Amino acid sequence: MDLPYEWQIGWRYTRAGRGGRRNRFISFISGVSMLGIALGVAALIIVLSVMNGFQKEVRDRMLSVVSHIELMGWQGESFPDWLQLAEKAKQNPQVKAAAPFVANQVLVARGEDMRGAIVRGIDPALEPAMTPLAAELKDTALKRLVPGEFGVLIGVEMARALQVREGDRITLAAPTGDVTPAGVSPRFKQFKVVGIFSAGHYEYDSALALIHIGDAERFFRVEGPTGVQLRLADVHQAREVGDQLSLSFGPSIRVRDWTRTNASWYDAVQLEKRMMRIILTLIVAVAAFNLVSTLVMTVTDKQSDIAILRTLGASPRSIMGIFMVQGAAAGVIGTVGGTLLGLVTAFNIDVIVPAIERLFNTSFLPSSVYVISRMPSDPQWSDIIPIALTSLVLAFLATLYPSWRASRVQPAEALRYE
Repeated sequence: MDLPYEWQIGWRYTRAGRGGRRNRFISFISGVSMLGIALGVAALIIVLSVMNGFQKEVRDRMLSVVSHIELMGWQGESFPDWLQLAEKAKQNPQVKAAAPFVANQVLVARGEDMRGAIVRGIDPALEPAMTPLAAELKDTALKRLVPGEFGVLIGVEMARALQVREGDRITLAAPTGDVTPAGVSPRFKQFKVVGIFSAGHYEYDSALALIHIGDAERFFRVEGPTGVQLRLADVHQAREVGDQLSLSFGPSIRVRDWTRTNASWYDAVQLEKRMMRIILTLIVAVAAFNLVSTLVMTVTDKQSDIAILRTLGASPRSIMGIFMVQGAAAGVIGTVGGTLLGLVTAFNIDVIVPAIERLFNTSFLPSSVYVISRMPSDPQWSDIIPIALTSLVLAFLATLYPSWRASRVQPAEALRYE
């Protein structure tokens, strides 16, 4: 190939390593720099992929129970004409399904055991279109929620804490009571446990109970649903769609998407990913700037070569280009190698981690402690491309000063002692 001589010489310097002890040492330092870049890039890709995997697992388990967006009144008022509200929401192309609900906090008691919980009154006919959990229970437990029979579905952790099984009865205490001549009397109602579900998320398995929406309206003394839940085509568009619906409905309707309902978790994950990206990028930066020492040593070693090239007519800009090509080549090799290593590891982590666990006879995520017992991974190009570009930019910046130093070498001074 008829490449510019700057590229040819720069690539030759990158591959040099057999000319003598000093050249071999410089080549070793250059190899270490490339290896450092590769390992830094690979570590960044693997860590962010695993974090994405955990985030996706927790998010999917969370969204298997909750809807993407909820429409409610600011004072908890009911919506007897909820269908009109749902039809208006469906004018947004992202909204694919809607269903009414009644939600409130209660105390759940059995014997001397008592705990707080969230009760959601749902329509068993419409709920399967809203959450994967309801779709899974469509032909089993949801059929047992018959209006007027006061049946309840509870999470597996709540059932374990209260020591109840299907067929047992539990008592629900409403947050508001009945006004009597003797004062306010607490409102209690016995419900029969008709099913026990497992969402795979401790918060919902331990503090969520599902009842028929008709029973919920009678128990909480409301005239209709207290909210409408929406299912979107793309869960990642929840915030944008929520903002659009807020503008559409005006200030009279409270619009909450799942990222705001679980704001503490969502913001914590985003902050954690941001900080981890910064920390690991610093590792890549350290490895990239090791190229500075490599190129400085190369410039010192090649001063006579530089002087000869200058006397043959090479410009300072060409000399600078030679060493920039050398540094950039090392950065590209390290970045490409690290990207390939990171992708191979990230896509096969479900094979690699079990092999390591068997080798050392240990378990990184014991099922008795963690809800997720396997190491998830979800490589995303939105993470990988910026990582590779950042590595290349850092490697390029690291070549600027040594290359500039090389361009300032004076031929007479360099050849004085040759």
